[in-house]
Amino acid sequence: MSKRTLYEWCRFVVPVLLGSILLSGCDQFSGDEDSYGLNIAPEKFQHIEALELQEAKEEKKEPPDANEAPMKELELTLEQCRALTLGNNLDLKVQLINPAIAAERVSEQEARFEAIFRSNAGFGKTDTPVPSTLDIAGSNVDYSYSGLGVSVPLRTGGTVNFDMTGNRAKTDSIFSVFNPAYNSDMSVSLSHPLLRGAGKRANTYGIRIARYEKQITDARTKLEVIRVIAAVDRVYWRLYTARRELDVRKKQYDLAQALYEQARRFVDAGDKPQVEVIRAESGVAQQLEAIILAENSVRDRERDLKRTLNKRGLGMQTPTVVIPATEPDPVRYELEREQLVATAIDNRMEMLELELLIAQDVDAVDYMQSQSLPLVTMDYTYNINGLGATENNSYDLLFDKRFEDHRLGFQLFVPLGNEAGKSRLRQALYQRRQRLASRDSRQALIELEVLNAIDQLEANWQRVLASRQSSILSGRLFGAEQRQFELGLQTSTDVLQAQTNFADAQSAEILALAEYQIALIDLAYATGTLLGAAKVQWEPLASPDDIR
Repeated sequence: MSKRTLYEWCRFVVPVLLGSILLSGCDQFSGDEDSYGLNIAPEKFQHIEALELQEAKEEKKEPPDANEAPMKELELTLEQCRALTLGNNLDLKVQLINPAIAAERVSEQEARFEAIFRSNAGFGKTDTPVPSTLDIAGSNVDYSYSGLGVSVPLRTGGTVNFDMTGNRAKTDSIFSVFNPAYNSDMSVSLSHPLLRGAGKRANTYGIRIARYEKQITDARTKLEVIRVIAAVDRVYWRLYTARRELDVRKKQYDLAQALYEQARRFVDAGDKPQVEVIRAESGVAQQLEAIILAENSVRDRERDLKRTLNKRGLGMQTPTVVIPATEPDPVRYELEREQLVATAIDNRMEMLELELLIAQDVDAVDYMQSQSLPLVTMDYTYNINGLGATENNSYDLLFDKRFEDHRLGFQLFVPLGNEAGKSRLRQALYQRRQRLASRDSRQALIELEVLNAIDQLEANWQRVLASRQSSILSGRLFGAEQRQFELGLQTSTDVLQAQTNFADAQSAEILALAEYQIALIDLAYATGTLLGAAKVQWEPLASPDDIR
């Protein structure tokens, strides 16, 4: 190629290459959606919308049609709610995937010791200038190579390599005896650390940590299962309380309405002044307000239970009325405080998680001690060489093992001062000491929670007894005041006050019964257990087959 031709070629190629580079760089930072992924307008973050509400129009309520189908009701027992929660709860579905993820991390760490197959191949042509007495001449070489190998990582920290390579070279050199010439090599090599990173325990550190993490995930999942079931139990009894409260308020409304009708009859007969009608009507209005508040409470509790159950066809916006079918069974229990505290320390997943973290810290200390040592590596290679004018001749010489190589080497790396390794070791020691202190603190906190739950349970039992007695006496007083009103010895105000006290006493009794059941749930939760005769068993929600 002449110098002019080379110059013209460069004038054409160089601008094209520069233009392509510039265009590719501009396209890379063009700002389109493909470059940056999801792009949200800045107004979405910076602009706050105003809530616009429309004023309600007054509508006349028509009486319900007798032929209209009543609202659908669904009776659920506490056991049914638990079963639905275990199968459908959204929080639980999220948590039950974590064990499968943790199990895959263990598999990932174990895969570090899988053998690796290696292969390479290539060819080339060289034209090397060689000086001569007359001019500069070229030395042309055509070559190709290929190789196969297997690397086997050892759990003790080393690596064993098995390699088989072959080369072919053809040249125009007059000094070459074999043209083409075939070379073949078969080698076995071992590289192994002697201090830092040596030993099975140091190299399986990642596997042990991953297994600890899996067990910690299982413990957290079990804790979440207990938490969700305890939560649905509490919501169930609160819905029961709200429904019973609504029943009480409706009965009181009927009593207030009956008192109002009775007062009107007395006023029409001239036995009572007109003010008695106004007092009775005021009592009816008060009871109507109590019904409205009770109905709103029922809707809130019902919606909370529907959200927890997450049952198909029973969403939070469905009009289905949920009726608790399980009645409270207040039974007093003999509580052994020391035994319950020991049970809690043995069963609480927080304690198990802390013990697993301490085990991690022990392994971390051992691992950091190994990592703070000097790095000493031994390398050994055994190689067999083959050469021939043909490929078969090369392999024949190779397998005859006439030419063998042995190489042994050592490498030493010593950080001057080694402050980084010492610092990591001290961090691991401090972390372990902190965990041990946390364990004592956690035990004291669990003991406090159990004792508080026991006291709360006993106090709620006393509330059940006291509220039941108060409800009986308030009912008697209401009946007495009502008879006094009929005899003209009391006003309707006294009757309404006695009626209100009777309703409040009934509400307090219902609340005490539900709070006693909730206190039992809290005691079971504090001990890391669940109420009920049947055991609960959970399994990971995801499996490797789900993603294949």
